[in-house]
Amino acid sequence: MVILYCKLGRVSDADRWLSAMLSRGFLVDNATCSLILNVFCENGCVNRALWIFHRMIEMGLDPNVINFSCLINGLSSRGSIKQAFEMLEEMVRRGLKPNMYTHTALIDGLCKKGWTDKAFRLFLKLVRSDNYKPNVHTYTAMISGYCKEERLNRAEMLLVKMQEQGLVPNLNTYTTLIDGHAKVGDFDRAYELMETMGREGLTANTYTYNAVIDGLCKKGRVKEAYKLLKRSYKNGLCADKVTYTILISESCKQGDIKQAFALVNKMIKKGIEPDMYTYTTLISSLSRQKKMRECERILSDATNVGLNPTTRTYTSMISGYCQDCKIDKAMKMFHKMQDNGCAPDSFTYGALISGLCKESMLDEARALFEEMMDKGLSPCEVTRMTIAYEFCKKDDFLTAMALLDRLEKKLCVRTVSTLVRKLCSEQKVEMAVQFFDKLLDVDKTVDHVTLAAFMTACYDSNNYALVSDISERMTKEKGVSVT
Repeated sequence: MVILYCKLGRVSDADRWLSAMLSRGFLVDNATCSLILNVFCENGCVNRALWIFHRMIEMGLDPNVINFSCLINGLSSRGSIKQAFEMLEEMVRRGLKPNMYTHTALIDGLCKKGWTDKAFRLFLKLVRSDNYKPNVHTYTAMISGYCKEERLNRAEMLLVKMQEQGLVPNLNTYTTLIDGHAKVGDFDRAYELMETMGREGLTANTYTYNAVIDGLCKKGRVKEAYKLLKRSYKNGLCADKVTYTILISESCKQGDIKQAFALVNKMIKKGIEPDMYTYTTLISSLSRQKKMRECERILSDATNVGLNPTTRTYTSMISGYCQDCKIDKAMKMFHKMQDNGCAPDSFTYGALISGLCKESMLDEARALFEEMMDKGLSPCEVTRMTIAYEFCKKDDFLTAMALLDRLEKKLCVRTVSTLVRKLCSEQKVEMAVQFFDKLLDVDKTVDHVTLAAFMTACYDSNNYALVSDISERMTKEKGVSVT
């Protein structure tokens, strides 16, 4: 029963039967254990997979390389690289040698994390090893890492290297490279790779076409994208959820909501149910146009079919309400978001703080800013400047200063410098000098643009004494420099 539910992807049912087994003291064999761990990890239940693994060890299971590799792959896929390497260390302590699958999982995880150079160092160890030579999947993982960083020359170099080693690139290898070239706008090379695939007996699939269609849309070559889509139809392929989402997103960016809805309807008629990302794309576009009734209807449609709004969904709704001067509805949506267990991020807080500042509700904005900082979220430049400047407009620079004091040094310096320049441009020199002093206290270094703006404002307002005082302070204080 456990194996059946695992093969069906019904993790909760598999977990229920497995828990019943374990409670009775029954133990599965290594092969079944690997299947369970792999399915749980693929479905995002990595923590549960770890618990099952350690529970089985306690009951007497002697784990093998495949058991460990399944968990390492699961941890790497979700970005838990430190835990993955800790699992590798435990594996080695037990006298087990990692295989190529193990190393490939680690390389893939490092690349997904953006640590491509670290991945390449591990890759080189395999290349120089006598026992473990990189296979097609290892090369593909490394190529994918370089493509994500737009280091296409390195990716192409690896393609040549793997062919020199007698390895034949597979469909995933080519699709990864095609996606990389499409993202940077090199469609000539993308098309060339598609032709190469054909010559080698490989047929481009929907993922391959989606990669190029997405790149074309993002580079504004929409007509060409639709032309390529028709070509995929002729090759016997059908547009999938990703294809439609790409086209819907592009229609929304162009402000063609009518076309976006037409695509959604076509998608549904084809038997493809839109996911939350599709609905959120529509909400995001409509909210920018302040069409909040339509947004509310779409959100209702999504929840009615059992979809759960994401942080981006709620943030788009909150931002739209704030732009439409409906701050009460924005606050209700913010609380609803938290009640539904969806954690707001820095963009959510930023949108609401900006909306509150717009309505001069500074006490509420300040409370949210402090709540955001308490949660360890870093406000963006716009949020930092908006709330600080609004308090300055109320001649409450002390509160503005207190809020900026909570920022890490680098962000504080950047925000204070921008604030000084803005205040100087509005000839609010007396207030600007307070923040200029703060700048010297925090960093003791003033960039040339901020210094020039401050000095110019002082001269224009005949505040020569301020210029003299600041110059004297910068001269006396050791370590203070003008860059």
